Amino acid sequence: MKQVAKFYLVSEQQYTVDGKAEDYKSVKLPKRATKGSAGYDFFAPFDICLKPNDTIKVPTGIRVKIDNGWFLAVFPRSSLGFKYRLKLDNTVGIIDSDYYNAENEGHIFIKMTNAGDKELVIEKGKAFAQGIFLQYGITVDDDSLTERVGGIGSTDIKC
Repeated sequence: MKQVAKFYLVSEQQYTVDGKAEDYKSVKLPKRATKGSAGYDFFAPFDICLKPNDTIKVPTGIRVKIDNGWFLAVFPRSSLGFKYRLKLDNTVGIIDSDYYNAENEGHIFIKMTNAGDKELVIEKGKAFAQGIFLQYGITVDDDSLTERVGGIGSTDIKC
């Protein structure tokens, strides 16, 4: 198995900018449940209660340093998607290798919606999303030299 990344906590100062200071002590690094698991579980830093059609943006308190040529794809935990129709608002979260150095310390957020018809409760410390490391390629004529500075959406074109 190729080892391509390492998870870290964002600083308490950064977490306080993005979330509630009292939740920082509950942040746990992502972990695989079994040696055969592809996904690293992300754990809720606080209790989450989503009624049908409710949306929440969760500051995970996590950042990840990834080797060049790889990215982290983030999905809802499959059981929650199956049982509750839990969906990420951007379908699949893509964490680029250069996001680690962003102004917000590469803080990973997971924005999700309960698209089902029953209330979803995720207790603090329980797994709710999973990240899988994937390799990618570029075109032979790629000429991108721009470096990331900002955080989420910082590479968007501004009008």
